[in-house]
Amino acid sequence: MAAKVISSPVPVDWYPTLAVVMVAVGLMFTASFFIYEATSSRRNRSLAKEIATATIASVFLGFGSLFVLLASGVYV
Repeated sequence: MAAKVISSPVPVDWYPTLAVVMVAVGLMFTASFFIYEATSSRRNRSLAKEIATATIASVFLGFGSLFVLLASGVYV
């Protein structure tokens, strides 16, 4: 059996762009989460909205940090 070449599903040229975009979107959702927590009263908060916003922010920040590492040459 011949060995298969492993290649990235995303072109290497896109790494810096994806890193900037995903980190920026993640930070926007993080800011939205903190603003929601600071401005809403305890009676008006929604746990589902908090969990959804935090999950979206963490996914974007996680993939953004992955692409930051890949763009800087740290292959994980």
